[in-house]
Amino acid sequence: QVQLVESGGGLVQAGGSLRVSCTASVSGRTFSNYYTAWIRQAPGKERELVTAISPGGSSTYYTDSMKGRFAVSRDNAKNTVYLQMNSLKPDDTAVYYCAARLYTLGLGLARTDYTYWGRGTQVTVSS
Repeated sequence: QVQLVESGGGLVQAGGSLRVSCTASVSGRTFSNYYTAWIRQAPGKERELVTAISPGGSSTYYTDSMKGRFAVSRDNAKNTVYLQMNSLKPDDTAVYYCAARLYTLGLGLARTDYTYWGRGTQVTVSS
């Protein structure tokens, strides 16, 4: 079982930066056994995958629109994954969710691939 708690959301002006974090509580395994992703849901839209990171942190995937602006990283010793967001735009306004899936399932590129989810943190970008 994995419990995920996001933090660090808030209000930021367009062009600004924000870092959100996700801390995991894991039972039966270790956090390093899980692929982790950030998935966001904007008002009136479906959830979309933002980025994913491999269990050891050596491999990452980004949706094209986030490449160059967002950066994912993880610290398995702290059971935490981070999303650094730069050059934020009003279109980035969304609830950002952290999600995880066991390494045996491979990298998931669809939001529906993830087993465990946090409750999300709101990020609002003002123009």
